[in-house]
Amino acid sequence: MWEKICDVIGKPEWKTDPDYATPPARLPRLRKIFDTIEKWTMTKTKFEVMNMCNPLDIPVGPILSMKEIAEEASLRHSGTVVEVDHPTRGKYLTVGNPVKMSDSVTEVRRSPLLGEHTDEVLRNELGYSESEVADIKASGAVTAPQKGARAEAA
Repeated sequence: MWEKICDVIGKPEWKTDPDYATPPARLPRLRKIFDTIEKWTMTKTKFEVMNMCNPLDIPVGPILSMKEIAEEASLRHSGTVVEVDHPTRGKYLTVGNPVKMSDSVTEVRRSPLLGEHTDEVLRNELGYSESEVADIKASGAVTAPQKGARAEAA
């Protein structure tokens, strides 16, 4: 694809120049090549560069800003970016599950608050009784749920 790159960046003479025509000849000149490509890209938007290079099979893609990622509808539609509701933080965007399987749909949920599931784990997972849970809490061995955490059913 070297010839295509030379043409698109306005350096067609590099295709036949002995200092640039082969990979070994280009190696000591990589800094100059990268600087030239960078100067060329700075005259265009990232999407213009992508639209010029991709039809020529020069693989490029835009590096999106956080704002662009948040506003890109296709990322929301595909589940690459999802909105999560948090009890103390409010709604925020986060990365969706990168693995998509038609028979194993996943839901991205917020992380629990500190101590939010303590009662549930002590009772249901570890088998402690209500009085044992109360004793454990009274001893200070577990952290009380943070403000904003849902109250556990007694």
